[in-house]
Amino acid sequence: MDDLPSAPLAALQRRLNYSFRHPELLDRAVTHPSFLQDRNAEKVENYQRLEFLGDAVLQLVLTERLYALYPEDREGNLSTRRSSLVRGVFLVQLARETGLDACLRMGLSEEASGGRAKAGALEDAFEALIGALFLDSDYPTARRVLLAVYGDIPARLAAVEPADNPKGRLQESIHLAHGVNALRYEVVSVAGPDHARVFEIEVFLLERPLGRGRGSSKKLAEEAAARTALITLEKGSGGKS
Repeated sequence: MDDLPSAPLAALQRRLNYSFRHPELLDRAVTHPSFLQDRNAEKVENYQRLEFLGDAVLQLVLTERLYALYPEDREGNLSTRRSSLVRGVFLVQLARETGLDACLRMGLSEEASGGRAKAGALEDAFEALIGALFLDSDYPTARRVLLAVYGDIPARLAAVEPADNPKGRLQESIHLAHGVNALRYEVVSVAGPDHARVFEIEVFLLERPLGRGRGSSKKLAEEAAARTALITLEKGSGGKS
């Protein structure tokens, strides 16, 4: 096909530390639907089918890795972590880090409207790239390349997860010593009219009370209790985190 961005594609493969044996798969992974519409090239595929496959590969690779990294986490926590790593804004970041944005082939009008920078196009193309990589090689290779792109996953998570997550921080601070089921939140009281409820909740480490908190919902009261518990634990450790 014409208009192949050969230099950006070569740079992309160097960043991935992988050379495609079937370049047509890589070409398809970077082909936006508008590119084919401009050329009326009905027999040539764009990246949409590869995107479908790549999403499944991405989910499996990250699920497997998170399962190994966080052996104490329950299913809900693992799912939350995975969601953070496959969120559109995060995949867009990875697409730009690898130089995938420079490789996209799109129609003239799409290019003129800033299509190369659009989050949807970058997210879809990144997933398509993973699908193409999987078809060109095998699962272990796709896994190796993808995990190299992600790098330090705990550090990635620290950058994208909400900073103010007192319940998560409390869980992280105690789970190695006491396990994932050691914390218990208990409603102490509920006051006020229906439209202005005030919940008071106490959090226990095993049977030891760590802190209380109040809030206009159970969630807010639990977070307040967790903040108090973190202060209690910090004081108990002599101020060391």
